Amino acid sequence: SGCCRGNSVERKIYIPLNKTAPCVRLLNATHQIGCQCEYSPRLQQGCCPCARCCLPLSQKVMLQLKGTSRVSGLAVAIAKPSPPQGFSPGLKCPNDGFGVYSKDYGPQFAHCNTTVWNPVGSGLSYEDFDFPIFLLEDANETQVIKQCYQDHNVPRDGSVPEYPLCAMQLFSHMHAVTSTVTCMRRSSLQSTFSINPEVVCDPLLDYNVWSTLHPINSSGKVNPEKQVIMVATRIDSHSFFWNIAPGAESAVTSFVTHLAAAEALHKASDVHLLQRNIMFTFFQGETFDYIGSSRMVYDMENDKFPLRLENIYSFVELNQVALRNDSILWMHTDPISRMNKSVEEQVRNLLDILSNSSLGTNVTLQAVGYSQPLPPSSFQRFLRARHIPGVVLTDHRTDFQNRYYQSMYDTPENVRMQYPEGLSPEEMLEYVTDTAKSLAEVATVVARALYRLAGGTSDASAVQADPKTVSRMLYGFLIKMNNSWFQSIVKPDLKGILGDVPQHYVAVSSPVNTTYLVQYVLANLTGTLVNLTKEECLNPDKTPSSQRELYDYAWVQGSLDPNSTSRVPFCVRSTVRLSKALSPAFELRQWGSTEYSTWTESRWKEIRARIFLVASKELEIITLVVGVVILVFSLLTTYFINAKADVLFSLPRDPGAVAY
Repeated sequence: SGCCRGNSVERKIYIPLNKTAPCVRLLNATHQIGCQCEYSPRLQQGCCPCARCCLPLSQKVMLQLKGTSRVSGLAVAIAKPSPPQGFSPGLKCPNDGFGVYSKDYGPQFAHCNTTVWNPVGSGLSYEDFDFPIFLLEDANETQVIKQCYQDHNVPRDGSVPEYPLCAMQLFSHMHAVTSTVTCMRRSSLQSTFSINPEVVCDPLLDYNVWSTLHPINSSGKVNPEKQVIMVATRIDSHSFFWNIAPGAESAVTSFVTHLAAAEALHKASDVHLLQRNIMFTFFQGETFDYIGSSRMVYDMENDKFPLRLENIYSFVELNQVALRNDSILWMHTDPISRMNKSVEEQVRNLLDILSNSSLGTNVTLQAVGYSQPLPPSSFQRFLRARHIPGVVLTDHRTDFQNRYYQSMYDTPENVRMQYPEGLSPEEMLEYVTDTAKSLAEVATVVARALYRLAGGTSDASAVQADPKTVSRMLYGFLIKMNNSWFQSIVKPDLKGILGDVPQHYVAVSSPVNTTYLVQYVLANLTGTLVNLTKEECLNPDKTPSSQRELYDYAWVQGSLDPNSTSRVPFCVRSTVRLSKALSPAFELRQWGSTEYSTWTESRWKEIRARIFLVASKELEIITLVVGVVILVFSLLTTYFINAKADVLFSLPRDPGAVAY
C-alpha cells in the first residue's frame, strides 16, 4: 500500500486559479450593478482570452464588450505600472443625492453643478454586466494563462488553431436581482414562511469607531450644555472588484493622520484641563452613500447615542490629505450655512485657529472661497440635520488630486510611499518615509488646532505628532497587516484578522479587519496600560474601581519576550467604542428610501476560476458516440448473460452420484 498514490481526474484536467477577485453584484433602491454569471459556469475559449487579458479596463472598451453577445466573461490582469492618465471606476459626482445639497438646500451646488469632484470617474463600478469579470491578482497565474493561450490558441502560419484549445471557466452566480427592494422583500418572505430560509442579499454594514478625549458615560446621555468638538474621517474604500480596496489616498492616509493627531493630543500635559471634549470618529461605509455617518446622525437624533447633535460645538473632517501641491491644505466650508451670522462667526474662528496652527510647520492652510461647495464628505450628513460650524481639510481645492479614486490602483505608490531596497519587513515597519513625515506634519497642525479649539491656553508647539507612529500605521494599513506591531496590540482571539494584503471594503460580515485594527490602534495610542490580571481585564464589572461605563478594557497579546518565543500580554483601558454602521433604511425597513443608503450585496454559493484544455466538437461527438456504443453493447451483453445464466453458470453434477 505504501507504493500506491491517488490522483483525482479533476486535478489532471483543471488548473485552479486561486488568486482571483470577482466583480460581484450590488443593489440599491432602484438599480443593480456589478456582474452576474448564469448558473452554469461561463466557458471562454478560442481567440478571446488574449484580448481579455490585454485590453485596457476602460469604460469605453467595457461598454463595447457589454453590448455584444460574443463575450461570455472577462479575466483582467493588473497593469503595472498604474495607468499614467489615471483610472477611477467611481462616479464623477460621488454619493450624489445623499449629501446636503439638493433642490431645497443650495440647489446651485446640487449634483456637482459647480465642481465635478472626480473628473476621471468612468462610473464603471456602477454599470451592470451580465457576464462574469475576474481580476487576476497573481502574476504567475496570469503568465500560465498567457502561456496556455500561446501554446494552444495562437494560429500557426495563418491557419486556424488546432484542438485542443485553452479554455477558462468562471463561477460567480449571483442570487439577487433587480434592486434592494426586490431582494430584501424576497429574503423577508423566506425568513417568515420557510423553515430553511434562503437569503439572497445582505445590507452593507459594519461598525463606526469612536472615542473621546475625556471619558463619557457610554450608556447615558451627555448634558446639553457640554460642548464637543467632533473630528471625523472615513475608513472604507471600494474598487470595481470585490474586497480589492487599497484606498491609500481615498481613506488610509486620512484616518492614519487622524489617529496620529489623537495620539498627539492625548500626550499633552494639560489635556485634562481642556474646557471642551473632543470626539475622534471613524466612519464605515461612507463610500456607499454615507452609511456610517447617516447612522450616527440618526442615532443622535433618536437618543440612541450618548451625544446629541446639540452637543457638537464644531466639526473637523480629514478627507484625502496626502497629495498636496506646494504643501497646501485646503479648508472647505459650507457657503449656505455660513449665511447664518452665528455660524459664520464660528467658522471664521475655526479657520483662523487652523491657519495659525500651521505656523512653524511645512503645511500651509488656505480657505476655499464662498463660491465653492463642500466636497463629498461625512460632514454633509450632519449639515442635513443641523447647521454646525465645520471644515473639511483636503489636498485639493476643486477636483480630486487622486487620479485613482475608488480604484485598485489607489495603492502605496499613489501616495509616493517608497522604501530603500533590501529592507526586511521589520525594517520597513520602522522606516520613516517622506509620506509619513508629511502626514505627521498635517496631524500636528490638526492636533494643535483641536487643542486651541478645546480651550487650551498653554503653548501648543508642544503638541507634536510622531512620524514613527505614522510610518508604522502606513505600513500596517497599506503594505502588511500581519506585522509585529499589529500583532502586539490586538486580542489573542483576533490574531486571525491580520492578513497579508490590507483591503478596506465595508462588506456584510462585521466587524471587518480594518474596523478591528482602527479600534485597537486607537486604544493603543490613546489608552492607558493598567495593572489588572487577565481575569480582571476580561471581567471589569467585577472590579469596583473599573468605571466600566466610562472605559473599555482589552487584554491584548503584547510583544514577544526578547528571551523566549512567548508574548507578554497586558491590559489596556481606553475610551474607544464601536457603534453600528447599518443604514437607518434597514432599521426602518424602508428599502426604497431616498433619504438613506440602501446598498446591499448579493449572496452566492461559490466563486472560483480555472483553466483547462477543451477538445474539438468533432472529438466530443466521437467520444459521445463511442461511449453510447459501449453502453449499448454492455447492456446487450449483460442481458444475454443474464438470460443464459442457468446455462453459463450451472453447477456440474457430482460424478459419484448414481441414479437407479
